[in-house]
Amino acid sequence: MSDLVSVIILNWNGKDYIRTCLDKVLIQNYPNTEIIVVDNASDDGSVEIIRRSYPNVDLVENKQNLGFGGGNNIGIRRAKGDYVLILNNDAELDEGCIRAMREALDRHPKCGGCASKIYFKNNPQIVDAAGIAVFPDGLSTGRGRFEHGDLYEKEEEVFGASGCCALFRKEMLEDIEVAGEYYDEDFFAYADDTDLGWRARLRGWGCIYAPEAKTYHLHSAGSGSHSAAKAFLVERNRIWLQVKSFPVSLILYGQYFTLMRYFYQAYGAFAGKGASGEFTREHSRTKLAKILFKAYLSALNGNGLMMRKRREIRRRSLMSTVEIFRCFKTYGIKTRDMAFMRSEAEGTI
Repeated sequence: MSDLVSVIILNWNGKDYIRTCLDKVLIQNYPNTEIIVVDNASDDGSVEIIRRSYPNVDLVENKQNLGFGGGNNIGIRRAKGDYVLILNNDAELDEGCIRAMREALDRHPKCGGCASKIYFKNNPQIVDAAGIAVFPDGLSTGRGRFEHGDLYEKEEEVFGASGCCALFRKEMLEDIEVAGEYYDEDFFAYADDTDLGWRARLRGWGCIYAPEAKTYHLHSAGSGSHSAAKAFLVERNRIWLQVKSFPVSLILYGQYFTLMRYFYQAYGAFAGKGASGEFTREHSRTKLAKILFKAYLSALNGNGLMMRKRREIRRRSLMSTVEIFRCFKTYGIKTRDMAFMRSEAEGTI
């Protein structure tokens, strides 16, 4: 087995931070890497920066924005390594990050992925994600988000890894692909990492969290923390995730948690609490309701396609329904905590 790690950086208008991202990869103390930058039709000059200043980087220039999944899938197919590191262009690696993740995977051969310890760059003692925490209606969030980093010093199994910085065995990615895709390209952006995490779980792969693998992230730098597009994609994609991977009993069970989450979020929108409160301060309550309606309509229109994917995923699943439900006890987050999850703009201490 090769020790080569293929580092895949998806770039879209990352002029302000792509240099730092690449420089931090280049100073890693792990010696055997290749760097693939997949550009999603940037128009800010960032491609020229990469081409001029980083001639040894394998640069792929897409003619249109293929989204998170489409862009990263191109990089994964191009990768020569047996290990693939997915990295946001607004993320900065500590110099020992890749080595720590590789060594963690060596210690846990049944894990197909490794989650890094991701901090907010603007508040580098506070966690953005130490793995993924999941919710019964298909949503997820960063495990430990807005908590102090010293609370997450234990190497342990987590549900999955944030797409901001995640190391995967290529073998696992090939095992869980559906319709020739590693990430679901229909999602375009958001929930891609959770969808991949569920498919990995259903095929029997675990994910290890490596606290020594430190990453610093400009959270939502590409889209904004409270954009209407982000709100739409998050809600639509969590519905599609349910349809694709959840047993029918869990889909029905999840509706209760959706209603409870909506109740808390509606309260947050009026009281100015949580992400929904922050969204309505930037936009309006009416716009939030319209986005919700639009998300359900889009999810319904794509339901036939998701059902075709579901048949393949469920046919190959190695987990019982009981084991799937158990994931929420082991790796879950409470309804109130999910609904009132703070935004970075609200502060972290």
